[in-house]
Amino acid sequence: MRIEEDQKLDFNDVLIRPKRSTLTSRSEVELAREFTFRQSGRKYRGVPVIAANMDTVGTIAMAAELSRLGLCTALHKHYGEAELKAFFRQLPRDATVFYSMGITAADYEKFRRVKAVVKDAITYVCVDVANGYTKSFIDFIRKLRKAYPDITLMAGNVVTGEMTEELVLNGVDIVKVGIGPGSVCTTRKMTGVGYPQLSAIIECGDAAHGLGGLICSDGGCTAPGDLAKAFGGGADFVMLGGMLAGHDECATAIEEVGGARKVRFYGMSSRTAMQKFSGGVADYRASEGKEVLLDYRGPVEGTVQEILGGVRSACTYVGARRLKELSKRTTFIRVARQLNEVFGKS
Repeated sequence: MRIEEDQKLDFNDVLIRPKRSTLTSRSEVELAREFTFRQSGRKYRGVPVIAANMDTVGTIAMAAELSRLGLCTALHKHYGEAELKAFFRQLPRDATVFYSMGITAADYEKFRRVKAVVKDAITYVCVDVANGYTKSFIDFIRKLRKAYPDITLMAGNVVTGEMTEELVLNGVDIVKVGIGPGSVCTTRKMTGVGYPQLSAIIECGDAAHGLGGLICSDGGCTAPGDLAKAFGGGADFVMLGGMLAGHDECATAIEEVGGARKVRFYGMSSRTAMQKFSGGVADYRASEGKEVLLDYRGPVEGTVQEILGGVRSACTYVGARRLKELSKRTTFIRVARQLNEVFGKS
């Protein structure tokens, strides 16, 4: 046993210090980023915000709408082969949509069959597991990269620099960072395992960028300012679940609760999700997610405008004309935890 004494930080532990700026309007801020991926060699241009691969968020309808708005989507991995083939066949070339998969033999074979039909229509792949520290996960990444050298591969989740380096060196273009920060994730409570998200971004970003790789911050954002902090801390992409939930594009039923319109949102390791897709919680594990009711929020376009408006505003406060410059112009101020509690962690 050992104890690390270094201070680790979450989004609510810091604020961004303002700096002098020559920008006169939020409209001058460019949020699109351009990347050339280390492994695939493919080029990307767009707003680096990704809808999470949760069945209540990462839907085909969400992908269609976010593609129109210049954002990205990671489809959830429970679509059938026929639906996936039909979707990717008609996907515009400039859309950024990740095919999501696990690491079982069945996952691999399903991907192989879909890819054989749609061919280069699938260029982005997300390999998603709760625990990215297992040998079986690394072995799967190597196998997938060897078989499909041209795909742009996002994989995780991890929270430490050394494992980020391991993934980049074994074929990953974008390392997915985050264990337990999601609003409907209970991993930290159930297992005691996790890492404060902002520190994970800073440390994993430093490790990935040193090798020419990229990272995606996954989880923990509850307001537009959290995205600004994630990008300021070095995230190349930010994945959102709860902030994009509850919209028309999420394909979840609207319920009347106490006279208000509500929709259900749950973690993919929750009892609800496991009952839906696996017939229940296996006898060797426990649920590591929860279900909540959210207000119905209508079309997602308005929420996207609010989120991106907040990030643009953050850029104007520090003088970043492009999102790319935000991390170079960010100085974080630590906020006393007592003040966080008094002022609602705002």
